[in-house]
Amino acid sequence: MAFASQEDVFAVLEDVLPPIFAKYGKYNTASKPPFRRIPYLESLATYGSDKPDLRIDLTASDVTELFEGTEFEPFKKGPVKAVAITDCTLTRKQIEKLLADCEVQSGAKGYWFKTDEKGEIAGGVAKFVPKEKAAEKLGLAPNTLVVLAAGDLAVKASGVFIKTFGAECPGHMDKEKYEFCWIVDFPMYEIGEESGQLEFCHNPFSMPKGGLDTLIKAEKGEIDPLSITADQYDLVCNGVELSSGAVRNHDPEIMVKAFELVRLGEDDVKSRFPAMYNAFCYGAPPHAGIAPGVDRMVMLLAGEESIREIIPFPMNKNAQDVMMGAPGEVTDKQLAELNIKVTV
Repeated sequence: MAFASQEDVFAVLEDVLPPIFAKYGKYNTASKPPFRRIPYLESLATYGSDKPDLRIDLTASDVTELFEGTEFEPFKKGPVKAVAITDCTLTRKQIEKLLADCEVQSGAKGYWFKTDEKGEIAGGVAKFVPKEKAAEKLGLAPNTLVVLAAGDLAVKASGVFIKTFGAECPGHMDKEKYEFCWIVDFPMYEIGEESGQLEFCHNPFSMPKGGLDTLIKAEKGEIDPLSITADQYDLVCNGVELSSGAVRNHDPEIMVKAFELVRLGEDDVKSRFPAMYNAFCYGAPPHAGIAPGVDRMVMLLAGEESIREIIPFPMNKNAQDVMMGAPGEVTDKQLAELNIKVTV
């Protein structure tokens, strides 16, 4: 939409989606506008994911300080994240089975301890837990299970804990509704895992908040480029990313400056993105938009867990359609009809 802001985009989707989901969805209840807005970093810290399922009432806590000076080797390297699950009746065998499943999904080993009916801490790694501090930090009530993970994958693991234990422990997930939220304030830049240098985090063509002034301050070293957020947003429902959008960086000067911070000059922008760069040089109005994932919406409306269930001819992991035998061989005659020549 031309001359539109993030607020305009939000208003359109918040007007259109709730009545559709409430009327045609498997569940009859959907979030009423305005949808909750959660900053990206807050979502990671609280839910261990940028696609939180708000039907689950569990959250993650940073308990790194509880284990300072610990003798338990896995917790010596932080951070340590914990998810407390009240009124938990799972057995030791069930807990360890779920933690094993979580490890497969997150790559991080999970640990646990619980409080008994009297509120005493026992089981799992209980002997390494500072009981009074833990009770105060986590507000532990009797019959509470606490699952933990440490290290670089701790945040990701906490998100898997929430999703897995939330679904398995009665009373912590209301499955019969649609819970929408916006994830906002995505970082503009990040440090690349392989390069170790500054790179774009998500969408390089979104408008950095603060515009050109913010980028110039980062270039001069007055602010940390990692602190720059972008005018981009995701719409999430029941733990599924339904749509992504942004306020476009429509100004060639701001676009070039944004790329200069990742070591690419104006000539690089012209050669890599000629259509967009040239169009914006003719003058384009401020504009914003969003790309709805209609197939994912249909999946949620139908109450399905996998998108493959609502696609007539889904592809397998090798991008093959086993029903239609696609992709198939193309004959030289077919290529000639299209004036295509294969040279590799």
